[in-house]
Amino acid sequence: MTSHVLTVTCPTTRGIVAAISTYLAEAGCNITDSHQFDDTLTQRFFMRVSFEAQTGAALDDLRAGFAPVAERFGMDWAFHDAASKMKVLLMVSNFGHCLNDLLYRSRIGALPIEIVAVISNHLTYQKVVVNHDIPFHHIRVTKENKPEAEARLMAVVEETGAELVVLARYMQILSDELCRKMSGRIINIHHSFLPSFKGANPYKQAYERGVKLIGATAHYVTADLDEGPIIEQDTVRITHAQSPEDYVSLGRDVEAQVLARAIHAHIHHRSFINGNKTVVFPASPGSYASERMG
Repeated sequence: MTSHVLTVTCPTTRGIVAAISTYLAEAGCNITDSHQFDDTLTQRFFMRVSFEAQTGAALDDLRAGFAPVAERFGMDWAFHDAASKMKVLLMVSNFGHCLNDLLYRSRIGALPIEIVAVISNHLTYQKVVVNHDIPFHHIRVTKENKPEAEARLMAVVEETGAELVVLARYMQILSDELCRKMSGRIINIHHSFLPSFKGANPYKQAYERGVKLIGATAHYVTADLDEGPIIEQDTVRITHAQSPEDYVSLGRDVEAQVLARAIHAHIHHRSFINGNKTVVFPASPGSYASERMG
């Protein structure tokens, strides 16, 4: 048996679940995990189905057979090979905690992705990346060369076949055009102090205000800076006895964990964009342990 995932988004109506399960059963497939959500406000239905197909059953045949069902319900849908690793492009500037965490998780299999390249506007982590046998691209960004730099970025995306771009503390604002072109395919991580603590040294500002919680947010990138649909968030509690350096250390830890969990949700096709929000289904039984590692 081979494992696959079917993802579906469509207008809310009756009979969707029955049609999907009937089709898979008649195609000789066995459903192993299923999640669904009917958003009564947006009138959109979301579903993720894990299933096993008989060895030799081609995904192309399953897609062809499912097309009439999808057309009947107006579905946006896709079949995915569960064993296939998503090709991911990482981007980083001068803070390497998220980059190093993702490299490690990928290497030990806790995050099953294929890192096809790393792009940076600095040379700080070139040696680290090359030592992992991953191509490193230094693309310097200035106000004058930004269109050229983004053209080079898109060339790397196309050459590597990257399906997802991760801004692992990449400290450059992407253009609206690039955000639209890569909609739903770029994930960013930032501290949850925005917009309360803008600009430089957000952790120092938080320390000076005596905040009791430090957090991080991972979201899809849109043209609205740091306001894209949120995939994952987490916090860690702070006491009066901790220093600004403690804030930074704890903040970096939670950033790395939140980003890894957001990527995990995306690569396993558990995250669906729903207007300005997301629908994120829980991890399947076979992937939960790897998601919580670290």
